[in-house]
Amino acid sequence: MTVYDKPVLTSLQHIELWQQRGLQVPEIERACHYLDVISYYRLSAYSIPFQRANPRHQYRDNTEFDDLIDLYVFDRELRLLLLDAVERIEVALRASMTNVLAAHHGSHAYLDATIFDTRYNHGWLLTQIENKCRDNKAEPFIDHYRRKYSDPVLPPIWMVLEVLTFKEVSLLFSNLRCKEDKQALSHFWAVPDALLRSWFRALSDLRNVCAHHSRVWNREFGSRPQQPRKPLPGWPRLMPVVVEGVNGKQTIEPNKRLYMLLVVTEYLLRRVNPESDWHKRLFALMQKHSKVSRAHMGMPDEWFLDPFWRRQK
Repeated sequence: MTVYDKPVLTSLQHIELWQQRGLQVPEIERACHYLDVISYYRLSAYSIPFQRANPRHQYRDNTEFDDLIDLYVFDRELRLLLLDAVERIEVALRASMTNVLAAHHGSHAYLDATIFDTRYNHGWLLTQIENKCRDNKAEPFIDHYRRKYSDPVLPPIWMVLEVLTFKEVSLLFSNLRCKEDKQALSHFWAVPDALLRSWFRALSDLRNVCAHHSRVWNREFGSRPQQPRKPLPGWPRLMPVVVEGVNGKQTIEPNKRLYMLLVVTEYLLRRVNPESDWHKRLFALMQKHSKVSRAHMGMPDEWFLDPFWRRQK
């Protein structure tokens, strides 16, 4: 293994290095300020598509510092737009699970291990709930339950599903065992159960990526939503796209990048709110940052022409 021996550089030295590689930086002081508040390392990830295919990281002709900043701002605004949508989907998932499980198995349905897959660690679930309910910073409704009721010790499912994380709720959903539960939830979302398990898991991971301010543009996601085996109503065409990268041409599969997650988000939002204008806000954002590469997200250049995205336009 090689010893890391790269020198520590100041923001000004980083800018000077970029200039040596061909990046145009007309306002040095302004550029240094951006690096001071964003960091060179974070911003450098947005510089990659502007570089030539060579080991010296030379920039393409006429590339300016503001091209990097525009891409960074776009990614930030896209994360905020995604968080807005995922929040509504997450809340609706909690509500639908509460309604179905309480109706089928009672107020404390989650205490019954038999409603979950035998491979699911039910003891882990109860431990998580117990810890959250004992926490001194627990929600007021949890504290009220603890002070008023002694049996069962743990609160009803509509309280529990409010304190679990999206990841924990999606895991709970994935391990439901009873056919009638899965059918009811699948009917509510109008999506097959197997797809929903994949989609909610992927969206919970996407939510964490966005919440931790990580890049969503030009990212290959580890947790990927499955594509329908049989096309769902209005489902768009998802085709590989080709991008020119630092190592030459690269074929990108949409299900590995953000585009598939955008489709899944829009599809589920329509169930939550049929009048949602989220797709219009996405279109406006893409128009605002028209220079941003769609292909690096697995998105075709003329994605908006697909009938899937053109509803209510």
